Amino acid sequence: MKLTGDGKRKIMVNHELSDLKIQDIGEQGLLERLHKFCPSDVVGDDAAVITTQPEQSLVVTTDMLVEGVHFSHITTSSADAGWRAAAANLSDIAAMGASPLGITVGLGLPGHVQVSWVEQLYQGMTECLEKYHVPIVGGDIVRSPVTTVAITAFGQVHPHLVIRRCSAQVGQAIVVTGIHGAACAGLELLLNPQIGKTLNAAEKAALITAHQRPQPRLDAISLLQKIVNAPNPNSPSPILIAGMDSSDGLADALIQICRASGVGAVIEYSQIPYPSAFNHWLTTDQAWKYILYGGEDFELVLCLPHPWALALVQALGTDAAIIGTVTPGSQVVLQDKHKKFPDQVLTLSQGFQHFS
Repeated sequence: MKLTGDGKRKIMVNHELSDLKIQDIGEQGLLERLHKFCPSDVVGDDAAVITTQPEQSLVVTTDMLVEGVHFSHITTSSADAGWRAAAANLSDIAAMGASPLGITVGLGLPGHVQVSWVEQLYQGMTECLEKYHVPIVGGDIVRSPVTTVAITAFGQVHPHLVIRRCSAQVGQAIVVTGIHGAACAGLELLLNPQIGKTLNAAEKAALITAHQRPQPRLDAISLLQKIVNAPNPNSPSPILIAGMDSSDGLADALIQICRASGVGAVIEYSQIPYPSAFNHWLTTDQAWKYILYGGEDFELVLCLPHPWALALVQALGTDAAIIGTVTPGSQVVLQDKHKKFPDQVLTLSQGFQHFS
């Protein structure tokens, strides 16, 4: 059964009858409740119609979240799960240099799940999406032995502004947005509250929020587009930008970009932004494990010419940094200019991999 629409509305979730189960109201009853999260003018058709601007390419991404793998009631409310599901897809749109147009939501649900849980899931998605004026334009619901959320997001981008993993060029600067390691640390605090005894309330809250309510970096893409589109007589032809998001970890993103581009990189320890709380809370080894391999930060890793990199970092202020340079070869090497740490070749072996 399809659920489609075009546009957006402010939603108020009905928290009454919280014990009501999906099996009590059936598919049609649940669809009727979820219609209110979609724009009213096209809901009910077999598919959504999304209009793109002239000379724009359509960008499509799909992301799945499975209960017990990507979220758990122990650490994530249904509203937070909804936010994270939407944020993950918007982050992938941002990683391509695109602007989002809408999303569709596929749900696999056991019959015993409470209706209020599903409504709050959609409320969390809506709260994330409304900041970027992105509607839920469709979806599907099926019975499943495990709760699964599959979101497909649609975006648009001018062809010469597309960001690809394979576009890194030797000599380019490597920029990261935000801080790394916070989301992983927040998850660890939720799973093991006793480990945060040396943190103050504000530090704990910031790390937990980083896990539960990550922010897709569409703001950075908007600024980057303005920088790239500024007249530059010294560079009349399009300049390639490489990048991806760091949802699977900073090390993973750096390695994936370099592999796809056939290049290497040198990264400087002291330039990588991370939560200041790590300095008095974690051991050095634990801190760098979170920073490099923790994942779920949904920040951007970009390779671009130094003038553009400097302009982007200046525009974002303390929320971005140049952490290294694209080099010949194939290795991604983490170096310390102060020689406190030995050189380290980054690998994928310590990060999260499905089926490993």
